[in-house]
Amino acid sequence: MLFYPKIQGSRNTPIGRCVAFEKYDGSNLHWDWEKEFGWHSFGTRRDEFDFSSNGLDRFKVAHANLDGCAALFLSTIADGLERVFKDNEHYASFTSFRVFTEYLGSNSFAGLHKPDDPKQLVLFDVWADTFGMVGPKQFVEDFGHLQIAKVVYEGRLTGTFAEDVRMGKYGVAEGVVCKGGNGGTDVWMAKIKTYAYMEKLKRAFADRWEDYWE
Repeated sequence: MLFYPKIQGSRNTPIGRCVAFEKYDGSNLHWDWEKEFGWHSFGTRRDEFDFSSNGLDRFKVAHANLDGCAALFLSTIADGLERVFKDNEHYASFTSFRVFTEYLGSNSFAGLHKPDDPKQLVLFDVWADTFGMVGPKQFVEDFGHLQIAKVVYEGRLTGTFAEDVRMGKYGVAEGVVCKGGNGGTDVWMAKIKTYAYMEKLKRAFADRWEDYWE
């Protein structure tokens, strides 16, 4: 099971307007909240653990390189998200949410993290039960006061924009994720990575570099 959908590459991107967010080179983590229980579970794209001491211990064994992410989430971003869920009228009718963050440090690369590197969590998506993903514009409006992924572009997704991203003209290290739609089932996503990141992958993974590309 994938808790976060696979994002398609730039070759088959929809034609239309989008919001392009910086794509960070870290680990994709999800966090689950319910009105009755609060924050109750979390995990990576492929697994899930509860916030009990036993769950935290099992997570540490399974993902030693991510140790500390739960404490970081609860101390930095959890309360701010909960206030939005409780106080913003857009979300009053929903009883549960799943939010997605990237966990990274300044020297993180391809999901690997340096133990002594200070880490941060960057919020990049919110999913509401029975609805789906919050649309990109609504996401920025409602959650932009928190540590969200940087918006680098808003407008029509064109070949020129994609090539400018690849050439490094937007100052992003890995690339961008373009998101369009108003929310729910009509949200679409496409990733565009930089040529500089491509070269970094080739040096690190040789013939396997395309496994980490678009």
